[in-house]
Amino acid sequence: MGNRLFYIIRHGETEFNKLGIVQGSGVDMPLNQLGIDQARKFYKHYKEIKFNKIYTSSLIRTHQSVLPFIEAGYTYEAVPALNEISWGIYEGKPQNEVERKVYGEVVKSWNTGNYSARILAGESALDLQLRQSAFVQYLKQQTDECVLIAMHGRALKCFLCNLLELPLSEMDSFEHRNLCLYVLEFDGNKFRVIKNCDMTHLMS
Repeated sequence: MGNRLFYIIRHGETEFNKLGIVQGSGVDMPLNQLGIDQARKFYKHYKEIKFNKIYTSSLIRTHQSVLPFIEAGYTYEAVPALNEISWGIYEGKPQNEVERKVYGEVVKSWNTGNYSARILAGESALDLQLRQSAFVQYLKQQTDECVLIAMHGRALKCFLCNLLELPLSEMDSFEHRNLCLYVLEFDGNKFRVIKNCDMTHLMS
């Protein structure tokens, strides 16, 4: 078997994305019209790719982001391990200056190696990594040659660190936008990035 390809996207835009409100794993917000349009553009650009399997999180915004592929008959599976990190008490609420400061301090803690930091009642970066790890091992053991995965911003950053065997302090080296694409190649031993936060499909 040759090298395997993993197409990994962040979901399209939701109304809370537009308003700058944190969703996390506890807010199941659907795509807004722009997000639906982004999903259609992604499908139009990549519909000739023969994905053996599609994985989404259990949240509707990732399912809707690949819905054109599902409607075209592709096999898919919702995997809770791909859900966004829980932002605890900050989910679904506009943030004031104090809350933004706490959020920034938690992210800074992760970037400096304190992976146990968390928002009150939320998950830490270490929690997120552990939640994803079994699914990462599962993916490595499969034989599908080409896979599409739809997930979330912070979860995507952590997932890439897991695949590339990088410390979680490197999470913020991976940019993301709504309906951005990362493509990774897996040779059976190591992953390497061949497309990084690509947005070409949205330019048409």
